[in-house]
Formats: sequence, C-alpha cells, structure tokens
Amino acid sequence: MTDVLAEAVVNGAGREELESLPVPKEFTALHTRIEDVDLFRGERDKDVRRSLRLGAVPMPELAPDEVLIAVMASGINYNTVWSATFEPVPTYAFLRQLGKQGGWQARHDQPYHVMGSDAAGVIVRTGSGVRRWDVGDHVVVTTAYVDDQDPLTHQDGMLGSDQRAWGFETNFGGLAHYTVVRANQLLPKPEALTWEEAAANPLCAGTAYRMLVGDRGARIKQGDVVLIWGAAGGLGAYASQFVRNGGGIAVGVVSSEEKAAQARSLGCHAVINRQEIGLAGSEPADPSVVGKSLGRLIRKAVGEDPNVVFEHVGRATFGVSVFVARRGGTVVTCGSSTGYQHEFDNRYLWMRLKKVIGSHGANLQEQSETNRLISQGAIKTALSVTYPMEEAAEAARLVQQNGHIGKVGVLGLAPKPGLGVTDQALRERIGELNIAPLRR
Repeated sequence: MTDVLAEAVVNGAGREELESLPVPKEFTALHTRIEDVDLFRGERDKDVRRSLRLGAVPMPELAPDEVLIAVMASGINYNTVWSATFEPVPTYAFLRQLGKQGGWQARHDQPYHVMGSDAAGVIVRTGSGVRRWDVGDHVVVTTAYVDDQDPLTHQDGMLGSDQRAWGFETNFGGLAHYTVVRANQLLPKPEALTWEEAAANPLCAGTAYRMLVGDRGARIKQGDVVLIWGAAGGLGAYASQFVRNGGGIAVGVVSSEEKAAQARSLGCHAVINRQEIGLAGSEPADPSVVGKSLGRLIRKAVGEDPNVVFEHVGRATFGVSVFVARRGGTVVTCGSSTGYQHEFDNRYLWMRLKKVIGSHGANLQEQSETNRLISQGAIKTALSVTYPMEEAAEAARLVQQNGHIGKVGVLGLAPKPGLGVTDQALRERIGELNIAPLRR
C-alpha cells in the first residue's frame, strides 16, 4: 500500500512539496494482534511467521514533541521475536501500562502492536514543539523512549523511571512505512550509508558502545582481553570492533566456522567455536566443565583470562561468564536471549572480587558518539542481508532460529537496496568493503 506522500519521499521531493501533501489515514505495518496472544500456548516451535501480520493500520495523531517519519528501511532485533512469540510477557501489557498515563500516551494502547526498534527515513511532519528537525531531514532513530521532564533522565536517559524501548514497549515502531518517534530519539543519517545500512546500526551499535566504551559500562582500556559471546551476531559484531578500535584483545565465541570467519573479519583476535567447549542449546552450562574448557582455550589463544565478558546470551552462558572472568574482572550484560533465570556459583563472584554490570540500550549522547564513529567509517555496519517488507516475517524467523549473521535489514518504502547515499565521495573514501563487510 502506497500513497502520494510516500511516492514523493521515494522520488526525493523537497520540504515544500512534502508539507503540501496529505498524510494518509492508514499505512502498511508489520504487527501482531491481541487476539493471537494465546496462539502458541502449549507449542514448542513458536513460529513467528504465524503471528506476524503485514497490513494496514490507522495513522496515529502526532504529539507536539514528535515527528512522523517515512521509513525507508528498518531491521530485525531479537525483541521482534519476543513481541511475536508473546514472551516473556505479551507486549500488550506494556502498551496498556503506557496508555494508562492518558493524554498522548493513550494512543499506544491498541489491539494491534506495530513493532520494530530500528529505522532510517525522512521526516514528513513535525509536532509544534519540535525545534531542531525539519520536514525533509534524513534521520536514524535511536531506541530509548524517554520522558525529558523526569529529573533522572537528565542525569542519564536510561535511568528515567519511564524509559522504554521504542517499538517494543511502545507502539508505532519502525517495521512499517511510517513511524512516530519523539524528537529526542533522532540523529542525522550517516551520509555515506544506504538506507538499510543506516537502519541496521542504532540499537545494537549503541548498546554495545554503552556496555564497553561508555562511562556507565565496563570502560575497556588498551590491552584488555574481552570475551564476546555471539561475536558474529548483531551485538557481537559491533562489540568486536569497539574492542579492537580501543586497543583491546577481542576473543569471540560463535556457533559455526562461517561465523568464525566473519568474527575475525570484524576484529576478533581469536575465535572459539561453541562446539569446542560442548556448549549447545539454552540449558545452563556447567562452569566446572564448559568454563574450564573455555578458559583453557582463551589462555591458549591470548595468554590471559578475560578482563571483561560481553554477555547477552543469558541462561545458557551466564554461569560460565562469571566463572571465566579473571579475578577482579567484569561481566557486563544487556539481555538474556536463552532465558532470564541465571544460575552461577557466587563464590567465583564474591571471593574473586568480580562484578556484574547491568546495561540497557544507550542514552542519546552515547548514541550520538556511536553515530559519529559510523559516519566516519571507523565502525562498520553489521548488516548482512536485506529483505523486502513483504518478507519481513521470514526475516524475523531467520533471527528466531539464529540462522543469521550480523544484522538483518528490512526495506520500508525504499524500492530496492542501495539507495539513500548523499555523500558518494565519502563512501568511496571509506570503501564498499569497509562499510558493510558482512553483506552477502
């Protein structure tokens, strides 16, 4: 489904023309429906292709501090899988909670949920309170949905009591032809990148930056050995680069030889295949077996135990992460894709003076610093493959089954990959292979 405004965006219309065209009353979006919440009850394979629907939803009204973006490209994150499987809780609980605040927030409580926490596109409308952005601007969307009237938000956007993950804990996300976001979520799109390359970065790159580089994370330094679980995945692909760029020693863990090659190309000094340490599935690994094997392989490869463990796998690996970190080391965690209930031997934490840091998303300044590095070509996009919107459910299934490398992109209004570059000379200086080395 297209409309005259969308067509104008695709054809490169300027500000005046975009402002003169009507906003459609409906738009195409990937979404779930509340009546499907119990769809997978009692089933082992919760195939997201059954719950994800592509179709028309109503256009929401724009709040004064928001912009309406014509989405040129988006991406799949693991929170898309959580949304589509209605686990660990259906996201409608988040939308109801948000809607109870009343006012503009009431719009989010709908019997449908438009998901997606990545987007790059063109601003087509601005609310009356928006100052720094104009219709026609090319932007990327950062994930943190924050209340700028909360005092804690001004200390750190991620600490605010009402901080939410846009497109997961809010409605009107990025896997659609249009998305509604707050102005304080916006950053300029890197000029050397295509729409799909730009859309792939904010959530995973910003999260990895905060975990490793930012002053609220592990704060890696030159020479630090960093163990990175899932080093060829969306988060791991950026973590490997931040470690290498910062003078650290990246040791990646992956699940196949193909992924091992990709992890090395992104900066891992050493790569370990999960099969070498007997780690499989989502059941918690025995640190006395898996941890000792992993520790031996790390020391053989780089001579030392890890200063930092980059953890997001959760239940299957957390006990091992605590075990293998060196005395005084740090485990920094941002998620639990294999389960939230973690088991570990606390003796290895308290008696060896280790620490665990919880990290979530990134504030706008951290996202801005990350975006600058990407714009310079210092950090490469982790995009590996791009699907058309009509196959977005297949893209989500690929991520659900861990069959992907890096980030999986989804086109929105962009008719084909490769569009959106506004500084071709910079792109040529950076080099095609240095922009998206994982692209298939």
